[in-house]
Amino acid sequence: MNANLTGKIALVTGGNSGIGRAAAHAFAASGATVVVAARRQREGEAVVAEIAAAGGQAEFVQSDVSRAAEVEALTTSIVARYGRLDCAFNNAGVYRGGPVHEFSEEDWDTVCNVNLKGVFLCVKYQVAQMLEQGGGAIVNNSSIYGVSAAAYSTAYSASKHGVSGLTRAVALEVATRNIRVNAVCPGFTRTPMTEAALDDEIDGAQIMNISPMKRAGQPGEIAAAVVWLCSDAASFVTGQTLAIDGGVVAGLTPPS
Repeated sequence: MNANLTGKIALVTGGNSGIGRAAAHAFAASGATVVVAARRQREGEAVVAEIAAAGGQAEFVQSDVSRAAEVEALTTSIVARYGRLDCAFNNAGVYRGGPVHEFSEEDWDTVCNVNLKGVFLCVKYQVAQMLEQGGGAIVNNSSIYGVSAAAYSTAYSASKHGVSGLTRAVALEVATRNIRVNAVCPGFTRTPMTEAALDDEIDGAQIMNISPMKRAGQPGEIAAAVVWLCSDAASFVTGQTLAIDGGVVAGLTPPS
């Protein structure tokens, strides 16, 4: 079975750039009608225009996933227009780093409100709709820092571990209701969030040194897994946290 989503309605939060943008394109290429949700309207509408130019179907909805009323309104608007929501990729996220003893409460709240609370709110309203319509598939964007951790990334690591745990718990709740819930855990992937580190001579070399494949991932490589997890090709897969990381969390590799 291939990842054919013809006739499906798919939502991508944080769909205006990076992995979200690639996922929106991948859903559309698989036949789905895509709702691109993000805070930045101009970038989101640009993604919709790209999909339309390629022959796909998409629309943009401005939404902040850390605000419950906006997430509820987003889900309601999708159902009002299309009658259902078949697939959701909860991808919106932010990063703040630094030593824990210097990390501000404001930055902690920002990271956790978007990365963890935002996923909770999305899943809450998505599951309610999917229970009513009789099924669906949800993929949350965690991270390799959702199954491992990194120094100076306390809030990010904590929030992404929360996403991984939330994914498993919700998957168990709805496993008999024809709703599958999984997470992808990207490794070092070339996106606007990571480009500065990857292109830095010292940081980039360190990242490549711990990567068994000695390269960064591409957003499309993550997007392909997301679409597969939402398709009937993954019909017996739920509650999983799939690391897509070039082998980083598999273990240490000896220096070449």
